[in-house]
Amino acid sequence: MKRKQEELHAQGFTIIELMLAIAIAGIVMASFYSVYISQQSSYLRQEKVASMHQNIRSAMYYMGREIRMAGLDPTGEAGAGIQSDSSASSIHFTEDISGQNGNGPPDGDTGDTNEDITYSLTDNDGDGDTDLVRNTGTGNRLIAENIMSLIFKYWDGTGETEATPSASRFVDITLKAVTDDGSMDRTITARINCRNLGY
Repeated sequence: MKRKQEELHAQGFTIIELMLAIAIAGIVMASFYSVYISQQSSYLRQEKVASMHQNIRSAMYYMGREIRMAGLDPTGEAGAGIQSDSSASSIHFTEDISGQNGNGPPDGDTGDTNEDITYSLTDNDGDGDTDLVRNTGTGNRLIAENIMSLIFKYWDGTGETEATPSASRFVDITLKAVTDDGSMDRTITARINCRNLGY
């Protein structure tokens, strides 16, 4: 009798026990996979948002720093400033920051390297989205990708009355960027005091 009981215990799992164990393991694995997919999706979304924010902030910083210097004219002979062909969607300005070929002190004209500058939107790389570019007469240089809109507003010396671009002293810049897949966007605005333009 004792031997018969030992034989019964040595037989192992029944098919029902085995199927039940497999079903429980499958449910546990499915829940782990679901959590993993959710976390991966959240990580990728946050990475896209972070990239978009960095893109738009660096573009605003770069553009604002340069527009702030519009009209720099130490010799008083260059006629530097915001040009009349600037519009709500692009800005064209000059500054006398160096001598011939970017060397030496200001030389009284704005025809040298990096002294005649335009910011605008275009599809610079042909991928179907618009990019912020900087042009100094030698071709477009990419500043930021996936910029949906760029708007400039020009203000007089008090900063309260809209002015023609060439008579402005302050410039409001509004940039709207999107993620690579276009699922999210962000808009930022900054007012730039063009400190080299007369008051």
